Amino acid sequence: MLGFLVRLLPFWIREPLIILVGTVFGVRILSMALVDGEGWVPAVIGTVFLLGAALRVRVVVHALRARRRPAPATEAESAPVAPVPVTPAPVTPASVAPAPVIPVPVTPAARRPVEKKPNAFAQASFAIGLFAVIGGALWIEGKLPEDGTAATGASRPAACRLDEDEKLPSAYRSTPEAVTGADLCRALNRTELPEILGTPDERSVYASGTDNTAPLTDRKVAQPEARVEFETYTVELSATYNKLTVAQYAKLTTYGDGRDTRKLTVLGRPALLTSDHMMKIQFDLGSGEGASGPVEQGPLARTLTVAFDGKDRGGSYDLTVWSESGLLPDDSALVGIAEAVLPRITRGARDQD
Repeated sequence: MLGFLVRLLPFWIREPLIILVGTVFGVRILSMALVDGEGWVPAVIGTVFLLGAALRVRVVVHALRARRRPAPATEAESAPVAPVPVTPAPVTPASVAPAPVIPVPVTPAARRPVEKKPNAFAQASFAIGLFAVIGGALWIEGKLPEDGTAATGASRPAACRLDEDEKLPSAYRSTPEAVTGADLCRALNRTELPEILGTPDERSVYASGTDNTAPLTDRKVAQPEARVEFETYTVELSATYNKLTVAQYAKLTTYGDGRDTRKLTVLGRPALLTSDHMMKIQFDLGSGEGASGPVEQGPLARTLTVAFDGKDRGGSYDLTVWSESGLLPDDSALVGIAEAVLPRITRGARDQD
């Protein structure tokens, strides 16, 4: 498509533009190969760009020389004029009067209007200026914040990926109050989330929402989930619509000295902080780089469980944070995320059929 658009340009715009682009790219790629030590492949590519630019320069030079040569004479103009034989007039007697000579009108030769040739230098200058304007616009766009506003400094989060074509499980139809993965992702994927986590300069690189069901429930308990990934942390938010209260869950998870378990209140609801390791599973997809193995222990994760209501009548939200490096934010960060996200969870307009 780009090549077709370039071919539509006039000759004196297209050729200087190709020469400029080829020269810039060739010099840049050659510098990467020679100065940065990128190898011989970039050197070959840069050489090809420069050779292409040199061939285009030669084409432009030939075109300029052709314009400066005088145009060859036409066939009619260059044909020799044959001499017209002159026959002497016969001598007549004095008594016979000569016939009057009628002058033949001569039609003036039509002159062709001089064709105004385009200025090659002006067209080349216009092409170079156009390329400079486009390059400057792209450079300025790259320097602007992604949301187009430099005042707030907030980066635009990644768009939520949803399974729009997947049919909603029957557990959601039997639980009218249940939200979906899209609802949770919309509430969790906030621009202020990196600042709460203590990494204000990061932006979300992945976000998704799924309409799952709780394991070991024969797909009868709705458990939507949402995930937002950053360079440092990964945050997951799920909602489980069962009869298990936070108080009952606290009794089930209290073991040992209970050092990693902490009871608290968030948004006027019972809440519980727990720690556990993620699971790490490795699969061999036929690449030969690794082998399938048993489930291994992954990085440590911190989870904040918050009841649906202040009376703790069953069901809860689970907010989990972890990182591949094993670093965890403070517990206050999880509480701050819950206070910012949970009030924004609302049911969308998705069809529940």
